[in-house]
Amino acid sequence: MPNKDLTPRDQRIDDALDTSGVRHRATLKQEWPLLLLLVFVWAAMWQDFSAGNLLFGALIALFLVTLFPLPPVVLSGRINIWYCLLLFLWFLGQVVAASIHVAWLAITRGKSTHSAVIAVPLRTDSDLIVMTVGHVLTLIPGSFVLDVDRSSSTLYLHYIDIENQQQVQKARENIRQIERRLIMAIGSHDEYEAIKSECVPLRKGRKAAK
Repeated sequence: MPNKDLTPRDQRIDDALDTSGVRHRATLKQEWPLLLLLVFVWAAMWQDFSAGNLLFGALIALFLVTLFPLPPVVLSGRINIWYCLLLFLWFLGQVVAASIHVAWLAITRGKSTHSAVIAVPLRTDSDLIVMTVGHVLTLIPGSFVLDVDRSSSTLYLHYIDIENQQQVQKARENIRQIERRLIMAIGSHDEYEAIKSECVPLRKGRKAAK
């Protein structure tokens, strides 16, 4: 994978400006994955996937990206429909299992349930993958993303039912499993080959850059 420049910088400002210092905006062709994701999040929040609610969500998504323009999201140029289907089915199973787990904790432990804020450095450099991992985690009951360090692809999140360091490590592995599934579905060819073999560190280029 190509080396990444780790020089400290304000990436949001750099990515939003072209070489002349003029702010550029993503085109609708570049933003359609973001729009679809926003519509899905809207429908999931209201638990209503009716045509009317999806249309209203699309209007809100268009309003948001117009009012708060973001730098273009760079796509990997690769998508695997089979892995996308597996990811979707896995996600539905996780939502059901996590809902049952959170309900059980509420009944059996109540306020005595422990939680923690943990940092999870991901292996990918892709903004799209990092963002999608965060959204998937937020939609699964029991976890919520608090902050993202874009320069190091590190997620900071609140995680429920954490009692010891072993459970922290298990939570990190679960989150990296989400990252792995997303890379298999929509990651770049280099990331796909690296994660498939599980023997080539995705962040090798970063270490070499240091």
